[in-house]
Amino acid sequence: MRWFLDNLDEIRTLALQHLWLSVVPVIAGFVLALPIGWLANRFRRVRGPLIGLVGVLYAIPSLPLLIILPGVIGTSFLDPGNVAIVLSIYALAVMVRTACDAFGQVPHEALESASAAGYAPWQRVVAVELPLAGPVLLAGLRVASVSTVSLVTVGALVGVSNLGSLFTDGFQRGFRTEIVIGVLAVVVLALVLDALWVALGAVLMPWRRA
Repeated sequence: MRWFLDNLDEIRTLALQHLWLSVVPVIAGFVLALPIGWLANRFRRVRGPLIGLVGVLYAIPSLPLLIILPGVIGTSFLDPGNVAIVLSIYALAVMVRTACDAFGQVPHEALESASAAGYAPWQRVVAVELPLAGPVLLAGLRVASVSTVSLVTVGALVGVSNLGSLFTDGFQRGFRTEIVIGVLAVVVLALVLDALWVALGAVLMPWRRA
């Protein structure tokens, strides 16, 4: 506890960096996955290839990708943006399948009723399909969030500061307290983010409370 209090400012800085590296990829992956998932559900012939492609993306090990990416896009090796890009790819891979399933479970009757009521195709997507797919999309977002928070720690291995830096520093010094605090901090951050997504879902989908 003494070490935690003495290093609280550093832990807070690492936590904020970790938060940024977690939230940006999750939001980016979610936004990109929505149209891809909708297309995969709408045009069944492309569903298999798309799902297969995102499965391959998720199977790529994160550490080699973090090492290769700077040379491909021309960024600095220590640029936090590299971690954000890699984790956005993983979040996208998780969310595409979820988005496809979410749009697929929208009742066909609801779509027919919307068309009969004179909804344009884009209006039907925004006003009918998206709200009805919301609960499943939220579940996928929560999974992607927890996964991303844990994967951010890999960035510490390539010199990008985050809560994972407590792991690497603790292992190098053989200091278990720092490692334990790092683990607990990551777990707490994942739980806080999950609670925020649930709260946001309650605000955007008030009918679920009923």
